[in-house]
Amino acid sequence: EHPFFALTTQKDTRVRRYQNGDNIVEVVPSVKGLATIFDKDILIFCVSQLMHRKNRGEKIGKRVRFSARELMITTNRKTGGVEYQRLEQAFQRLMGTTFQTDIQTGNKRETRFFSLIESGSGFVMKGEGTWRLDYCEVILSDWVMRAIEGDEVVTISNDYFRLRRPLERRLYEIGRKHC
Repeated sequence: EHPFFALTTQKDTRVRRYQNGDNIVEVVPSVKGLATIFDKDILIFCVSQLMHRKNRGEKIGKRVRFSARELMITTNRKTGGVEYQRLEQAFQRLMGTTFQTDIQTGNKRETRFFSLIESGSGFVMKGEGTWRLDYCEVILSDWVMRAIEGDEVVTISNDYFRLRRPLERRLYEIGRKHC
């Protein structure tokens, strides 16, 4: 329910602290800024991939590999050059934004400091010396994996990615959580 992601595309470096009873969450952005609600698309995509595999009875792990084009199409983005640069920036913000919490996930409660992704990659060198995005690979944090393994995630409509305004997305998320 808390807004862990920035609702602006402007760099936001404010620390956020939320408390509900005994549960506390502190969100600390990096110098690159807080991860945005559009950066969250990467997480949603990865979690969706893992939940799909899990629901088919396949083994899942923290590492998710996918094509950047597949991500862009699924999340209703253009597939031009600037979008790939934005993807790299999104990885940086997702890795740089850190959380401290003691909220229980997967029947486990602990005070933990973490980022939502442990790493993200996919930039490989072409022969002529220019960068080209070949594939993306994300390693999710243990905290996110416990939520997946404990079935503590909700489904969302593909139409979510058609929402272009950050506030529209946030309102959808709140409504979806409570419905």
